[in-house]
Amino acid sequence: MLTFALTLVRHGETQCNKDGLLQGQKIDAPLSEIGIRQSEAAGLYLRDVNFTNVFVSDMKRAKQTAEIIVKNNRTSHDIELVTDSSLKERCFGIAEGGQVKEMKNMAKTAGWSLPEFTPPEGETIEQVKARIKDFLKALFQRIANDHRDKNQVSEAPVLKTEEVLPGLPDDGVLNVPVHALVVGHGAYMSIVMLYFFGDLKCPMPRGSDPAQRFSICPNTGMCRFIITLNCSYADLTLSNIQCVFINRREHIK
Repeated sequence: MLTFALTLVRHGETQCNKDGLLQGQKIDAPLSEIGIRQSEAAGLYLRDVNFTNVFVSDMKRAKQTAEIIVKNNRTSHDIELVTDSSLKERCFGIAEGGQVKEMKNMAKTAGWSLPEFTPPEGETIEQVKARIKDFLKALFQRIANDHRDKNQVSEAPVLKTEEVLPGLPDDGVLNVPVHALVVGHGAYMSIVMLYFFGDLKCPMPRGSDPAQRFSICPNTGMCRFIITLNCSYADLTLSNIQCVFINRREHIK
């Protein structure tokens, strides 16, 4: 068995976010001044959380955010940042560069809710899920390659369903020596939640609002999971997934 923590962080604000524009994959915008401050706040919040691996989208806004978070970390400041194109934001096709409200109108006209709507030339939810599966496969393999020997355990740490977490940066990871940080994008992360809570049947943490499962995570908002793999030299399969928290934003209040 191989158990590790997975913390997902959305990138900081860009000017396009502030202006209500859909960036998708076409607009590779850097962080705004506010986005830099948000990322610094996220880094300070996570400064005592030890990360053993960092993965990041190859888009500027995500890479900048990851660099700032890692720079502020007391134990992981010199860690390698592994960029992965499968972590890119969802492609919104012809809607990219336009106002979010324009895509809402397109969805309404087509008779779809906004999260389920795919603009012409855009990626469907199932296509994004395929990228998520590709990333998870690569993530599992990298974690196994890096930590197979030091983290083989017969009993994985289990979060008690009745347990109320204290709301600290290290919630859920005190006894988990392997911890992957992933920095990505809002729409992509919402589909990760759809995949984890829907397809993988991950239970919600106690006291959480079920509506949060599929809402867009705020800029530098955080989600955390504990994942256990059945690990052999022949294959890696998911054994268990638990959610510690979703859309945490205490550092930017």
